[in-house]
Amino acid sequence: MLLLLLVLLCRTAICRAILLEDDSCYDDAGRPLRCIPDFVNAAFGRVVVASSNDPTSPARFLTDLNNPSNVTCWTSSPNSTETIVNLTLSLGKKYELTYISLQFCGPKPDSLAIYKSMNYGETWLPFQFYSTQCRKVFGKTPNVPLTRSNEQESLCADAKVGLEPATGGRVAFSTLEGRPSAYDFDNSPVLQDWVTATDIRVVLVRVHAWSASSTLSPNDTESSVYSVSDLSIGGRCKCNGHASRCKTDGDGSLACDCKHNTAGRDCEKCKPFHFDRPWRRATAQNVHECVACNCNQHARRCRFNMELYILSGETSGGVCLNCRHNTAGRHCHYCKEGYYRDVSKPITHRKACKACDCHPVGSSGLTCNQTNGQCPCKDGVTGTTCNRCAKGYFQSRSTVAPCIKVFKTDKSKHDSKTDKCGKCPASRKRLNLKKYCKRDYAIQADIISRETVGDWVRFGIHVRHVFKAGPIKLRTGPQSLWISQAEIACSCPKLRLKHSYLILGNNQEGRKYSGLHASRESTVIEWKDDWPWRMRRFQRRQRNGRCKMS
Repeated sequence: MLLLLLVLLCRTAICRAILLEDDSCYDDAGRPLRCIPDFVNAAFGRVVVASSNDPTSPARFLTDLNNPSNVTCWTSSPNSTETIVNLTLSLGKKYELTYISLQFCGPKPDSLAIYKSMNYGETWLPFQFYSTQCRKVFGKTPNVPLTRSNEQESLCADAKVGLEPATGGRVAFSTLEGRPSAYDFDNSPVLQDWVTATDIRVVLVRVHAWSASSTLSPNDTESSVYSVSDLSIGGRCKCNGHASRCKTDGDGSLACDCKHNTAGRDCEKCKPFHFDRPWRRATAQNVHECVACNCNQHARRCRFNMELYILSGETSGGVCLNCRHNTAGRHCHYCKEGYYRDVSKPITHRKACKACDCHPVGSSGLTCNQTNGQCPCKDGVTGTTCNRCAKGYFQSRSTVAPCIKVFKTDKSKHDSKTDKCGKCPASRKRLNLKKYCKRDYAIQADIISRETVGDWVRFGIHVRHVFKAGPIKLRTGPQSLWISQAEIACSCPKLRLKHSYLILGNNQEGRKYSGLHASRESTVIEWKDDWPWRMRRFQRRQRNGRCKMS
């Protein structure tokens, strides 16, 4: 009977299609479908709070089982002088309402207002008004036409239409009737919001006594008595197209039985770890099922990133959080620094990443090749983990050059060379104007890389500041610094990777390799924060001719 009434109220094909839609959330092949709970009388059996009540005709008669053979009527207090009576009903959850209907037992009020709450009675919004005097009673212009610009506006209808006949009869308010976007309800957030409510309040207003033609005289005390046999609220439990039923939780509250990997009381969000796409309300064309993040079984949490989602062509926006098992990346799809892929295992395996175990002295870094685990070895060092000297190289006590190449020579020359090695002059670690003046160049440089080329070692450096260039052309940025193997073997000068130095040296014509050269005679000092001030002082003295006097 209730469904038949609503079908009669729904004069559009769209409205009727919504009523009769199948509520299954998946097809026979397991593919997701838009689904909605059954259409019900959300008021049936619920408690109505009336501001005025005849003890012999309580408010529970408004929502009990009511039919022509068993008419039960709520009646306001006959002794009350109030001309306004409120009937308030809580639905217990968000519903999407299609109609609100009142069946009167006796005289109808001159005016009637319907309000809704979307936050369980904290605030109230007008839904619909009926009155013979819309302007006077409610301050509303009667019978305003509905357009797309005002379709979420409460209207006031002439009571002669909405409240006729004066005695008995039914008042039925259709929430979507006449609203232009009802034809495209799935894509109209305005109307979806408009029909949503958690509570309904009906306000009955009697502006003046009934006329002489009425069955009651103006002086009759019953002229201010309201009597209603049935309050019906037709709608569906709001589940945003992701549930086919609502159920009672353990705490007694009503909630959707969410599908499509959604969660929340109204299926209004994606359930944990299903944030690869943004949550959306299901439509007949697209279910918008929530999709799990792809973390290759290495993470339990993820988040959604709209920018990545747009860049992917709206296919994936999930970002994995706290990747485990030594993995890293948006999808935990590669090994973190210090680990490499074990290709014998799938990326989803908890031991898919193995430790590089690069030797702390033999390797120039702790990050190895992601494919084969080869560590970056220093010159003369070999092995997957850089743990031994290559052929033709011998272990030294230096952490900078742990393996050095020893050239074949006669014993006397070798002994002579050993004798000449000695200690580096302590003076190379001191800086003064005289040294500055006698050097061709003065720079601050970071040591980036190191490689052996014949009898020489080439250091890749990044020049940060050029304090003196002399006869050579110098600029900031990448440069090469050459030092002979013999002096490297003596650790004079001594340079460490990833350190910054102040270098003062001389370049000679006819060098085999182009670039800067340094030797045991060069001044090489680890960079200090106060060097810029001292170097500027030397520059000023050079410009003033002090170098010629040195």
